[in-house]
Amino acid sequence: MSSTSTGLNVPEVTPVASLTELLDRIRPEDGQDSVSVHEILERIGNRSFDAALLVPALILVSPISGIPGAPTIGGLVILLIAAQNLVGRRHLWLPGFLMRRRIGAERLENALGFLRKPAAWVDRHSRNRWRVLTRRPVSSLALLTIIATTITWPLLELVPFFTSAGAVAVSLFAIGLMIRDGLYMIAGYVCVSGVLAVAFLIWQGLV
Repeated sequence: MSSTSTGLNVPEVTPVASLTELLDRIRPEDGQDSVSVHEILERIGNRSFDAALLVPALILVSPISGIPGAPTIGGLVILLIAAQNLVGRRHLWLPGFLMRRRIGAERLENALGFLRKPAAWVDRHSRNRWRVLTRRPVSSLALLTIIATTITWPLLELVPFFTSAGAVAVSLFAIGLMIRDGLYMIAGYVCVSGVLAVAFLIWQGLV
């Protein structure tokens, strides 16, 4: 599959209904050596902003966040998706240099294996709660918080576990938005508050 510099021009696909289904959709196909960002987004659709937010966040929760450059690239992808969702775009767009980024099939398989048990737990314990937190205009605050969180990642990429903790917060927001469960939105705010407090302390130590 080829990538473009103008966005995703793909047929409409069925919206993702659960985290387990999301992991299954982005799993490498037999014989693939690597999977591109474009291929992953094709599988979840160009209108599934919440699922698209969740994919790079979940990947960065896994040990892949330790790969140099991965937090910066993943953070940029998340930032662009969140910004487009915030302004109300109907179809997702990413620049070609991001669409062409690839992840090794073995690394992706290992990351998905790491995430399967937590994803199954979330699927079992999710329900429609406090949906007002997942709808506009309230949900716009979550998107702004995601943007503020990911902006710090390139500066603090080398801090152990920092990106993974931030990715957990982004994942909680994305899960809440995707399955319309406000409890995960609240958990996201709690988590990101802790992450930003740590970032502030680190910054104070540097200056």
